[in-house]
This record gives sequence, structure tokens and C-alpha cells, in this order.
Amino acid sequence: KNMKKIVVLSGAGVSKESGIETFRSGKEALWNNHQIKDVATPQAFVKDPELVLEFYNERRRLLKNVQPNQAHIDLSSLEDYYKVNVITQNVDDLHERGGSSNVLHIHGELTKAKTNLSPDKIYEIGYDDINIGDLGEDNVQLRPDVVWFGESVSKMSEAERIAKSADILIIVGTSLGVYPAAGLINCVAYDVPIYLVDPNVPEGMIFQDRLTFIQKPATEGVAEVVGELIKKALEE
Repeated sequence: KNMKKIVVLSGAGVSKESGIETFRSGKEALWNNHQIKDVATPQAFVKDPELVLEFYNERRRLLKNVQPNQAHIDLSSLEDYYKVNVITQNVDDLHERGGSSNVLHIHGELTKAKTNLSPDKIYEIGYDDINIGDLGEDNVQLRPDVVWFGESVSKMSEAERIAKSADILIIVGTSLGVYPAAGLINCVAYDVPIYLVDPNVPEGMIFQDRLTFIQKPATEGVAEVVGELIKKALEE
């Protein structure tokens, strides 16, 4: 039988309960007294590559020691009943470790490295540090394979293509007002049901008939949505 297609759009909120902090606001936007944007730009990497590498090395060490939470795991359980694509803004690997098999990272991945000269050649580094003097095959310094402020999101067209094919959309842990989530919603057909899981009401949210808003943290909210969707699949 023809399985319906679920597209999941996820952001920092889905990993928060695993202990990965979100760097959006206030004092959390500081790292060792540096603004996050000062360690996540191409300019910063030119100016102080050691500082930038250490910021991401620390993220990677943290990632090694955290576990996927119930939201990651529950989302992967949908694959028994639906075709599922996860489009995530997160650079962690918790969706994969939670069991999801089709994950597109539009902002890159902490566990991978590349160089500025040959950005299409990707190196799997796992949870290892990148140090000054670690070079790619092109003899250029390695950097994290993440999209920095000011860099283009090369996977955006693929994300748009996936969003266009959705029969059901689940948005979890990302605010609707923030690009690229906002743009991807516009790719979804107008009659596609949308489930939005967020502990806060997103700014500028328009309550449409097709939108089910679940005002809960990721683990609770995702469990609710997944339960409902599995029940629907079994009824069909």
C-alpha cells in the first residue's frame, strides 16, 4: 500500500532536552565571553582559527556525551508507518542516533569537516577535535562542515524539494518566523496538515484550520503527535 509521506522540520528545541543548549538569546549567546556570531563566521575563522575550532571542538565533546531524547526516538518510530524525511537545522547527530534514516542537515554537521578550498569533499571526523595543522587532501586547514553566519545554505533547494512532497508536516523545536523554516512552510501544499510542537506560541503565528498547535516541550509534544499519526495509519 502507498505510504503517506511525513516531513519533519526540526530545530534546536528538539535537542534541548538532551542537554544541548540553544544559542539564540541572552547570556546563552555568549561563549567564553565571545558572542556566538564572533565564533561562527568566515571572518572569525580567518581572524582567530584556533578560537573557532575550539568552540566547535567543545560542541563535539559535548555531543559525544549526550543521548537522543524521546522526541528523536519517537520521530524515528514513524518510519514503520510512513515515509519520513527529517529536515533539521541542527548540527548534532541525535536524529540519526535516535533511529531516523533520512536526515537532511541544512546547517551542516558537527561530525564532519571540510576545507574552504574544496567544500564538496567531506571528511567524517566523528567526535574528534579539529586542530590547527589538520589539513584536507588539498593541504588546506580543515574546518567544521557547518554553515556559518553569512554563508549560503547549499542544501536549501533539496529541502524545498522534500517539503513539496509532504503529505503531513511536523514542525518541532524551531520558530516559524525564522528563515528557513518560514520559507519551507510555503513549499508545502496548502491542504497539508501541519503539526507544530513548541512550548511557546511562536511570534506572528497564524492559526489556520490545517494547523494543530501543541504547546508542549519536544518530548511530550512529539509523543502526542506520533501517537495520533500511528493511530491514523492503522485505521487507514
